[in-house]
Amino acid sequence: MPRPFAKPAASPSPLRYRVLGPLAVHRDDRALPLGPLKQRVVLATLLGSANSPVSVDVLTDAVWQEEPPRTARKNLQVYVSALRALLADDELDRPRLLHTGGGYMLRVAEDELDLLRFRSLVRAAEGQGPRPAARLLRQALDLWQGPPLGDDLRLSPRLAEEAERLELRHLTAYEGWAEAELELGGAPAVVEGLRDLVERHPLRERLRSAWMRALSGSGRQAEALAAYDDYRQLLARELGLEPGGAMAARYRMILAGDDRAGAGAAAARPPAAPPPDLVDFTGHGEELRYLTDRLEDEGAGRIVLLSGPAGAGKTALAVRAAHLLGDRFPDGRLCVSLRDADGRTRSLSAVLAELGERTGQAGLSGPEAWREWLAQHRVLVILDDVPDERAVRPLLPCGGRGRVLLTARGQLGGLAPVDRVCVPPLGTAESVQLLAGLIGEGRVRADRESALRIVRACGGSPLAVRVSGMRLAVLRHVPLREFADRLTDPAGALDELTSGDVSVRRWLAHGWEALPEEWGRDAGRLATGTGEGPFGLTEAAEALGCDERHAVRVVEALIDAGMVTSPCGEVTAHAAQYELPHLIRLYARGSGLGTPTPVLT
Repeated sequence: MPRPFAKPAASPSPLRYRVLGPLAVHRDDRALPLGPLKQRVVLATLLGSANSPVSVDVLTDAVWQEEPPRTARKNLQVYVSALRALLADDELDRPRLLHTGGGYMLRVAEDELDLLRFRSLVRAAEGQGPRPAARLLRQALDLWQGPPLGDDLRLSPRLAEEAERLELRHLTAYEGWAEAELELGGAPAVVEGLRDLVERHPLRERLRSAWMRALSGSGRQAEALAAYDDYRQLLARELGLEPGGAMAARYRMILAGDDRAGAGAAAARPPAAPPPDLVDFTGHGEELRYLTDRLEDEGAGRIVLLSGPAGAGKTALAVRAAHLLGDRFPDGRLCVSLRDADGRTRSLSAVLAELGERTGQAGLSGPEAWREWLAQHRVLVILDDVPDERAVRPLLPCGGRGRVLLTARGQLGGLAPVDRVCVPPLGTAESVQLLAGLIGEGRVRADRESALRIVRACGGSPLAVRVSGMRLAVLRHVPLREFADRLTDPAGALDELTSGDVSVRRWLAHGWEALPEEWGRDAGRLATGTGEGPFGLTEAAEALGCDERHAVRVVEALIDAGMVTSPCGEVTAHAAQYELPHLIRLYARGSGLGTPTPVLT
């Protein structure tokens, strides 16, 4: 059993925690000794979920990369005891590190943890003008002291994934700061920093676009044009895609000698274009035909909703429809996400600012001005990843020429009138076709049985199949049989569904984080308390620990949230069959989300 490594604090002085760089804790100006690696892993995991309970299963998974020892629970207690002694109580004699019954929780104030402060500053910058946004984002970026968590803690796969998420947040904040500085005329100040990041993230379009703009704004038009051409060739070679419409428009402006390639050129901007279409778009043919018919029909409603769980292919389907209907919407087709890169709901002001910038209507005064513009233009607007009705209701048309296509995990039952289209899982044949397009027909033909196992383990999720194919395209030495074995192991399947900066687990986590706490707990209980495949109302009630009347309300709420499906169609409630999508079930079980949450007093 490990020995505690902690020295009781002499006084409850304020603490300063750092995870945006090597893990560190300071009391006054003194760095505290954080102990051996496993103890630091526990601390880093608790800080990553500061002020929220962390289950023992999650801590165990973070500390032990392979099979945990039989003494794992006792070892965790030793590490927690040492950390509790090290951190001591706060100035009000309240324990900082609490036992919650199913796990532990570290109480941290916003000004004590750099990550909480970073998030607060980034949120404050949303919807602000360029000058305050640049100031706030610069303060947020100045909190970073190097790669998050340092190198040693990334030996834990769970912490390595957390560090990757933090790096993406840093990148998004840097892009926002650079764009704000460019609006203020600060191109020379940001151009070299953008160059360094482009070299590290060559396929990130927003970053490359800002770099082009900075080069042009610094009088280096030839380099800006070369940056675009390099990116175009890279996209074609690696992904078979073309640059997005906004970036192509910027290129044309620079080529024409218009060095106002920022907001000042909005009036000369061509109609907004949707994101690039997937060259290997597969499946959902029936839904695509219905969707294009409804959007073309002048007598149909103005709003269509695509709903389905995370990774179901809603956005890809919406973008494909937008490309097919280009001639029907001469005033433009555009796609704007209602969540940020971390899965949080964007503010209405931030979304309106992007809509205004994308349509050449910078400075929209509010939702009324947006709806007036939308009514007057034959435009298709995709509002992607809608979190709830309140986030999107002010943006919807009340009539006129514009159409809005929504994508959401839930049904958005509070919106009317809306034409709803459920996006089902891909069939087995479609999934195999998508996989073969990514890794090669020959490789699939050589071991079709393993290919079938792979796509079945992906549960019909186009995102999961695509990530599997992207991963196998890199891991050419890995036989399909071996990868299929990995995916069919419930304990490690989601860890395999990661390729570069694309992670299925992260997409699923965003969905859970957006749920009300009670709904998340109920969905976790269904995941752990029902078997594989469909389940009935009786099984749901047993898993939830309630009567069937209450179970109906819970299940229907989760259907509305996109966490539960009803594969057997419309039947009476007591004969109904329900199902948790395979990947959602795996995520809930692997994250301990079915464990009852204790009430803290």
